[in-house]
Amino acid sequence: MESDVVTLELGDHLDLADDLMRLGRIRHMPVVSHGCLAGIVSQRDLFRAGISSVLELRRSAEKEWMEKIRVEEVMSPDPITIDADAPLREAIDTMIEKRIGCLPVVAKGRFSGLLSESDCMRHLGRLLALADDEQASLEVPSAS
Repeated sequence: MESDVVTLELGDHLDLADDLMRLGRIRHMPVVSHGCLAGIVSQRDLFRAGISSVLELRRSAEKEWMEKIRVEEVMSPDPITIDADAPLREAIDTMIEKRIGCLPVVAKGRFSGLLSESDCMRHLGRLLALADDEQASLEVPSAS
């Protein structure tokens, strides 16, 4: 889980979300209000809200358009969340079942982080490396 997560506020505009997501290569951004999770904005939400792909506008015209749209107008409200104390397996099962790329993590009703597919893959990579190391230490060198 990433606990140092860039978040948006309800009144922020889509141009800010777009800039942050492009610069940080971020696919999902939590939207908070007074420390509580209010929703989530994804790259897909930005794509749907942007009109340049349909009207073939210049990037500057798209940015002007996005400056007028507030995050709360396009975010997915009440996202599926996971409790900070929940097992990782439960989070993974939820992400697979609901077909979502991330889960906001909530502790005592307040937003505390974001668990993404990438976080799960990094964890799997560490587990596989440990298993490889353990397997290598169990192998008996052959006598030559």
